[in-house]
Amino acid sequence: MSFVLLVCALISGCQPVNQVSGLQRIIERGYVTVGTLYGPTSYYIEAEGPTGFEYELAKKYADYLGVKLVVVPAYHIDDLFPKLDSGDVDFLAAGLAATNKRLQEYSVAPSYDNVSQKLVYKQGKVRPRTLQALNGKLVVTARTSHAENLAKLKRTNDHLIWEESSELDAEELLLKVLEEEIDYTVIDSNALAISRRYYPEISIGFTIKQEEKLAWLVSKENDTSILASLVEFFGEVHHDGTLLALDDKYYGHIEQFNYVDTRMFIKAIEEKLPKYQPIFEKHGQEVDWKLLAAISYQESHWNPNARSHTGVRGMMMLTLPTAKQMGIKSRLDVEQSIRGGAKYIKRMIDKMPERIPYPDRLWFALASYNVGFGHLNDARIITQRQGGDPDRWVEVKSRLPLLKQKKYYKKTKYGYARGDEPVNYVENIRRYYDTLEWMDQQSIDEEDVIVEDTPVEALSVEPKEATSLENNKPSSVVEPASS
Repeated sequence: MSFVLLVCALISGCQPVNQVSGLQRIIERGYVTVGTLYGPTSYYIEAEGPTGFEYELAKKYADYLGVKLVVVPAYHIDDLFPKLDSGDVDFLAAGLAATNKRLQEYSVAPSYDNVSQKLVYKQGKVRPRTLQALNGKLVVTARTSHAENLAKLKRTNDHLIWEESSELDAEELLLKVLEEEIDYTVIDSNALAISRRYYPEISIGFTIKQEEKLAWLVSKENDTSILASLVEFFGEVHHDGTLLALDDKYYGHIEQFNYVDTRMFIKAIEEKLPKYQPIFEKHGQEVDWKLLAAISYQESHWNPNARSHTGVRGMMMLTLPTAKQMGIKSRLDVEQSIRGGAKYIKRMIDKMPERIPYPDRLWFALASYNVGFGHLNDARIITQRQGGDPDRWVEVKSRLPLLKQKKYYKKTKYGYARGDEPVNYVENIRRYYDTLEWMDQQSIDEEDVIVEDTPVEALSVEPKEATSLENNKPSSVVEPASS
């Protein structure tokens, strides 16, 4: 905040007596407003409240300023830019590419990610590999970077034809592709990585535009104080690892896509899970039932009689000593196995040092569930020796595989371990959990969580204790609003 106060002081000193800088106005009123889009990469509502990559990053900026965050979400990009142009919001944070057109019209904060544009189609259809191979209906959302890129490509590809929709967003267009109402659409690579966990039949034809930078946009009509504070903020979150950890939370576990595994999991949700879901829910009081189900699928594919060559058995694949510790008499009894697994993962979570925050605390616990607490600590020590943060999963997971190398494990307490296995284990469970969470959210009526045309003052949300995957992490103080 020292930089923020300095900027305010310097700018106010240069302003006429009655003119207040944009940043100073934010500080004085006690909140900053952000315009964003509803969607899986930006902002959406879970049972415990708002979430999303852009939302969390914007919340960190509000905390950096020492003010509250007011979210002004839009359903379509057509409604987003007018909010910035009219001054209804202080900046836009919506996974927007810093295109040439936008650079001309708006001030741009430092980039925080890169995405490419993918042309996609439905699996089973003929794969298009070039623009010349397109032989069907291509639709993109109007006034997006996708439409801007197609207009540019049209200059050298006269045959290129597409339609632009002001009503449908990227995810809705994916559904149109799956329903075979259209043949192709274009989607950013980060959004595609998330969507393919739910829609595995979406396939990539080719990259229609190479990587471009994502950035927050600020009005050029304002003074430079807000932009200056954003430059300083992004400098901090880049330097202290906050941005790296946030990127890992949302995208680190979905970099690789396995069509067969995803289809098998969705099929198992439809055919197997209904039989066991009540038991998962029954024993999911201290640990989210969807997490227990994800662990169980990773362990046994929801097979009560599963058995490995190492002797672990049952739905949660417990070892005999662990089962005895958890008071389990029969590992092949579904309810006993799930109850034992729930108690054991809770024990692993509680065993983590209190200073480790969520969700990293949970990822560490899952890794311990797989490889053992001792080996995990060895990897954390290696991380610390190499100058990394031993309390962040994104840093420790890159060191766990080092436990297979003698020059590293000979200096550890517990020695050799197949450290790549707990990394894959945790990332798989995270993907399964995300899919279960998404499918569970489909049953929640949007009217229950979004209030339209309500004054900002009426939408203040008090802090509460969350009970989601992030398990008892206090939820953010937020004032979501719609215009």
